[in-house]
Amino acid sequence: METELSTRLGIEHAIFGFTPFPAVAAALTRAGGLGVLGAVRYTAPGELRRDLDWMQKHTGGKPYGLDVVMPAKKVEGVTEAEVEAMIPEGHRRFVRSTLARHGVPELPEGERSGWRITGWMEQVARAQLDVAFDYPIALLANALGSPPGDVVERAHTRGIQVAALAGSARHARRHADAGIDIVVAQGYEAGGHTGEIASMVLTPEVVEAVDPLPVLAAGGIGSGEQIAAALALGAQGAWLGSLWLTTTEAELHSRALTDKLLAAGSGDTVRSRALTGKPARQLRTEWTDAWDTPQGPGTLPMPLQGLLVADAVSRIQRYEVVPLLGTPVGQIVGRMNSERGVQAVVDDLTRGFERAVDRINRIAGRG
Repeated sequence: METELSTRLGIEHAIFGFTPFPAVAAALTRAGGLGVLGAVRYTAPGELRRDLDWMQKHTGGKPYGLDVVMPAKKVEGVTEAEVEAMIPEGHRRFVRSTLARHGVPELPEGERSGWRITGWMEQVARAQLDVAFDYPIALLANALGSPPGDVVERAHTRGIQVAALAGSARHARRHADAGIDIVVAQGYEAGGHTGEIASMVLTPEVVEAVDPLPVLAAGGIGSGEQIAAALALGAQGAWLGSLWLTTTEAELHSRALTDKLLAAGSGDTVRSRALTGKPARQLRTEWTDAWDTPQGPGTLPMPLQGLLVADAVSRIQRYEVVPLLGTPVGQIVGRMNSERGVQAVVDDLTRGFERAVDRINRIAGRG
């Protein structure tokens, strides 16, 4: 499963795996793909340094990457406390009443919310990069599009390829103009923040828009046959995220959540602003339903919504309140019906890819 891009990066398979779990990222790198560790959950530089040290020891010298969340425009000097002060009291009451209705206990005294994600903040993301650039990462990806120009320049001076996610051809052209090396065309089916265009339509549009830049296809990909389809549409690899959530190396810390993922079908997700303030595909739950009902107060813009619900999400996860328990995940969740190791998943992807290529070759031969 080799392409020009995979050869350039020194990986065996053109499989790029985004994950918040170092063990998953390292396992994918060892299996011949490129594991990309999500940095947004790291609130302190020391925590990221600890896990990158671990990655260095467990990737066998093979390449890996890092994914950050940075706006293209620099926004400095705004503190977390100042942002939190903007949250309306009516929204806080809605969160409290929703949790009370489901009997969700408070966190134990002194226990800090584990879901408090501040990586979107300029100073936090830049502190993450100051750490990351001390390591031989092969790829820096940005989930909010093109990172600031000075970040792209810092990466390039270190020989690091820069990727940016795009939900439309217009976004992709903007990334190309910003000096990005790789565009990730993320379709509507994907988990997390997504646009309105499905992968089958989006991938060839982006390929044409940014040619000759390489494009990775993302969204709704969970089999080797689907990777073959993406490459047939002009992509040079596949960007997979949801598929790793039910691997044995994943650290969801919740048996109930794993069981919900394994039982879910492809129709059991929803694009909702309930988690971050931007449309993000996730498991549909009574929590997302509460926020999406007309009787609710409506979600706040990013980053206010994420700060508003951080404590609530931590409480829901800690006590495994099943009706409210969810996670970002794509429509491919319908294929995620067994727990397997990362290597087994990669083996299955490569076998499926070979089957698809053989099938197309037979069809072409009959022509």
